[in-house]
Amino acid sequence: MKNSTDQYQLTSDELQIDEELMNSDDSEQGSDEISEVTQLSKRAYHMLKENLVEEAEKLFQQILQAYPKNNYALVGLGDINRKKRRYSQAVKQYKECLSYHPSNNYAYFGLADSYKAQKKLPEAIAAWQKYLEKDPQNITVLTRVADTYRKLKDFRNSKKYYDMVLEIDENNAYALIGLGHLYFDFEVYESALTFWEQVYRVNPASVDIRVLTSIGNCHRKLKTFKEGLSYFLLALEKDKNNFFALFGAADCHRGLRQYEQSLAYWLKILDNDPQNKVILTRAGDAYRVLKDLRKAKECYDRALEISFDYYAVLGLVSIHKENGEYTEALDKLHDLISRDRKNHRLYIEAANCYLEQGYKAKAIQILKDFHNLGLHNIYVKNLLDEIQN
Repeated sequence: MKNSTDQYQLTSDELQIDEELMNSDDSEQGSDEISEVTQLSKRAYHMLKENLVEEAEKLFQQILQAYPKNNYALVGLGDINRKKRRYSQAVKQYKECLSYHPSNNYAYFGLADSYKAQKKLPEAIAAWQKYLEKDPQNITVLTRVADTYRKLKDFRNSKKYYDMVLEIDENNAYALIGLGHLYFDFEVYESALTFWEQVYRVNPASVDIRVLTSIGNCHRKLKTFKEGLSYFLLALEKDKNNFFALFGAADCHRGLRQYEQSLAYWLKILDNDPQNKVILTRAGDAYRVLKDLRKAKECYDRALEISFDYYAVLGLVSIHKENGEYTEALDKLHDLISRDRKNHRLYIEAANCYLEQGYKAKAIQILKDFHNLGLHNIYVKNLLDEIQN
């Protein structure tokens, strides 16, 4: 599930501008001047909301020509630069605003988002925390801090801020989804499942499809494939071509050893994305298990036409072995070994091919080649002992 908690894209106008806060430090202005600036600023923010960016920028510049320290205009220009993805310039303008008006929360909000866009995550957190000093229960900002700590792999602080949101709103979807991602990232799948299921229970009819696929993915990780399949099927009712739902359904059927059903979903993905190398390999595996070696080979070959794929080559090795083509299988295995010298499975596969050909000495030698790399593996050792004895 992709960043469901990152759906806030608020500029300062969407935070409902508070005129008293925005103008609290403009002591050099008279009441008439403040009224004039307020009207111009409202017009500019309305233009910005309507995506009339250039017109809004001209109005903000007009304000700054008369009042160089004006809150509205400095924050507004910061918002415009952020909208245009000129984040360094946005940071400069938000900081300029804060140098005159250190309590301006809209500048802190924009500054934090600009740092986040530049992947300067600790700086973003620091700016958001300054915002929270004046507005400690702002759910939008609390969630953003939690999300950012999650991206920094800081479990304790991320959970702390998500929990702060849930103290305010126990069913807040963004916090619950974020906690699900947090626990999933740390491979605590049972806990991740709990949070995502809570989101689903609150509003099952209109739950986001990404929540359904996330629940399904937890079940895949826990190997409770039957339960996972039910959520992927619910997701497909919302979007019959959703890649993650199709992939999850296919993989759950594979986990349940229902290879025909699994293949149907792999092929559905290929209808939409015929050059997907991973899916071509999965389809090849399904055909091979179903003993349709011709179609399996076609899928593996198509995958390899796109680029080298380890699993596609292994699939072809298996086909060669089933056809008794041990020399061809060994050619491919030696190529794989040259690319991945520490993979014990390749040496065991090669040794078994040599044994099928009656080349006991070659089987022993290739297993010793693995040990000569200074590597030790119980499966290699057991096969070597079995052959030698």
